[in-house]
Amino acid sequence: MITAKQAPGSPPFIDPAPIFKIATGFMAAKHLFAANELGLFEALADSPATLEALAARCGLTRRVTRISADAMVALGLLERDGSSYRNSSVAATFLSGQTPADLRPLLRFWDKVSYPTWGNLASLLSKGPSQNLSTVSGEIQELAQAGIAAATAGPLRALIATLDLSDRRRLLDVGGGNGSWSIALADANLHLFATVLDLPAVTPIATQRIAKAGLSDRITAQPGNALRDPLPNGHDVCLVANLIHYFGPEENRMLLGNVRAAVEPGSRLLIADFWTDRSHTEPLMAALMAGEFAAHEANGDVYSVEEGRAWMLETGWRFTNHRPLAGPFSLVVGEAV
Repeated sequence: MITAKQAPGSPPFIDPAPIFKIATGFMAAKHLFAANELGLFEALADSPATLEALAARCGLTRRVTRISADAMVALGLLERDGSSYRNSSVAATFLSGQTPADLRPLLRFWDKVSYPTWGNLASLLSKGPSQNLSTVSGEIQELAQAGIAAATAGPLRALIATLDLSDRRRLLDVGGGNGSWSIALADANLHLFATVLDLPAVTPIATQRIAKAGLSDRITAQPGNALRDPLPNGHDVCLVANLIHYFGPEENRMLLGNVRAAVEPGSRLLIADFWTDRSHTEPLMAALMAGEFAAHEANGDVYSVEEGRAWMLETGWRFTNHRPLAGPFSLVVGEAV
């Protein structure tokens, strides 16, 4: 930004503020992660509190509570009226633990798994990741699945609100993770049966969630590799959600070709992901998330709608539609020819 007033003949003053804003973004992120872990938002879920009361609720000292709470005020997630703190409407909705729209698991995933990885982003981009997120198990995989489910809850709700599956009977959820998409779609479409296909490290998590939802009679979790293994047949709608960005272009052609081989003509294909414009720079969140995918997967990236359309054409699908879901997520729709 060039200032309006400067001495005649002097070089223009260019404000470095944009660089400082970007470069200190890690401070805002870590403050948010810490407030989430310390329980500030949950402590204010039922009522506002003075600094002393908030410190007591969180089991923290007054100084530490003030540092964290005031940072959240500065970032717009807490509000302060005199000596009293309260959640903002955004924090009350997404971080207090009082609504279904709970983003706390996503913050824990970004803090515990993604953030340490991003600390070596330059090395990871030049040399590739040392370990793929899709193959890990145990606590890290559980954190990842919970975080991904929280991140995609909004797009999933948007999909349910706009998707008509009345003429479909069997859903194949390719790379379905913990089963959250199939669970929600089966819950909204009582006639629908589903198969959740994912790697063996993830399948037990999906099986538990399906049982907890009381849908074991209509949803089955099946281990398998969607790139290499023959896929189960008998399905008339295929969902590929939050998966395309794990792979490179050739792998995505293989994936869509493998899905096509498992279904009959007229079957529907739904691909929900961080689809971009031709330049790969919009939406902004999608452009940034390309770094996340590249850091965790050997060929991770984001792709344009035009690239997705070309893969479909090459693998036996007809592109029929592209529409937004929520945030940077959008849906590409196709039909088997």
